[in-house]
Amino acid sequence: MKPYKGGVRHDYKDLVFASSAPRRERHWSLFALGIALPIAFVTPLTIGRWGDDAYSTAHDPHLADIVVNVSRRLADVPSALSAPLADSAELLPLPENPAARFAEARALVADATAPMLELVVKPGDTLERLFRRHGLSLTDLASIAKLKDVAEHIKLLRPGDTIRVAHRDGQVLSLLREIDRFRMLAIQRVESGFDAKTIDLPIEIKERVAHGEIRSSLFEAATAAGMSDALTMSMAGIFRWDIDFIQDVRAGDSFTVIYEEHYRDGVKLGDGEIVAAEFVNRGTVYRAARYTDESGRSDYFTPDGRSVRKAFLRAPVDFTRISSNFDLKRRHPVLNTIRAHRGVDYAAPTGTPVRAAGDGKITFRGKNGGYGNVVMIEHGGNITTVYAHLSRFSQHKVGSRVKQGDVIGYVGATGLATGPHLHYEYRVNGVHQNPRTVPLPPADPVPPSALADFKARTEPLWERLDRVQSERFASAAAAN
Repeated sequence: MKPYKGGVRHDYKDLVFASSAPRRERHWSLFALGIALPIAFVTPLTIGRWGDDAYSTAHDPHLADIVVNVSRRLADVPSALSAPLADSAELLPLPENPAARFAEARALVADATAPMLELVVKPGDTLERLFRRHGLSLTDLASIAKLKDVAEHIKLLRPGDTIRVAHRDGQVLSLLREIDRFRMLAIQRVESGFDAKTIDLPIEIKERVAHGEIRSSLFEAATAAGMSDALTMSMAGIFRWDIDFIQDVRAGDSFTVIYEEHYRDGVKLGDGEIVAAEFVNRGTVYRAARYTDESGRSDYFTPDGRSVRKAFLRAPVDFTRISSNFDLKRRHPVLNTIRAHRGVDYAAPTGTPVRAAGDGKITFRGKNGGYGNVVMIEHGGNITTVYAHLSRFSQHKVGSRVKQGDVIGYVGATGLATGPHLHYEYRVNGVHQNPRTVPLPPADPVPPSALADFKARTEPLWERLDRVQSERFASAAAAN
């Protein structure tokens, strides 16, 4: 037998090696820590910007590593990035007076002559602490907290948040707090105690167009085109069923994004939804437009009405690298014999969320020999997915129905594994298929009854994307 020389190893049949795993696991733990530390610093910055800038639709929230990995892959290519396109259309008007929304809200909830306090949240502040600091009635606060659907909006405070309270001698007459960029919570005193309502805030929506060509990385090209990190990941989220943004993106690929920006009182609040987008990957053009049906459900569809989504995710975890591919003739790294590897191993730090690849029902959750902690999900079409070596499980039990993207567990190294990773299998009628290449069934298209409406609404968007491409080709021809 040849000595072991490293690499993520697991063997689901021969458990004799389990006793020697701890020493290797310590070695891999140090390696994993070396990976995890830089990710720990990079990821909060990326996730934070997502939270501040993106009020996106139903994208699954596990794309944070995409731009980092693409940047690494193309880092050696010289940079020559495109500038943003200046293109906007105002859709909704704004009040000219910057304080108009507060004046209008106050008129609805309090005597205009009552003193108005502006409570600015500092680190560590709670609403109770703010009330004590300003001599406001804690009895009133307790009554307000009992109002239906109010507690969630007043308990979670962030540094910099502003709460406006009108009062008389410490007795609360009204309380105003912006819930988000679209809504304000307005509470007023009434004869029976307090009453709460939600007031819609006026915003201005502008449409912008960004275009870029990748020379060094997707991240840098998008930044040069004027796009935020969150918007870049939203774009990647739209096309990730067709494009592997970690392995497939190349220098020369290009993208065009039509998206919304939200403004109030002339100040940009952040990015809104992506209205339509195009990504050209290795010469293949992918297009998608956002469509909202009569029930209010929004999603992205191709020009012929097919959903850009697939019924399954290619990779159900944010991973740093693929440590072992699907290979029915793989030579075992320890035994030096041919032994099939019937899944894909995604290396990732311990504790990384693992998500259901598609809608289905959990049929097994527990320990299973060399697989360690395992979750198995049955889907329609006699498809089963398997998630192995988990460090722990989520709250979903056997028999639970899960949706695509639901967290079902967390990356670990349980069972016969030498380092933290997810072993993922995709089986059709019990036969293992390569998760990275198996044709995936599509999600539901635009219903036939809504197809005419969809085409009428999206036709101007396809024309606009065509126009951007035409302008780019003309500009390139003139430059030559």
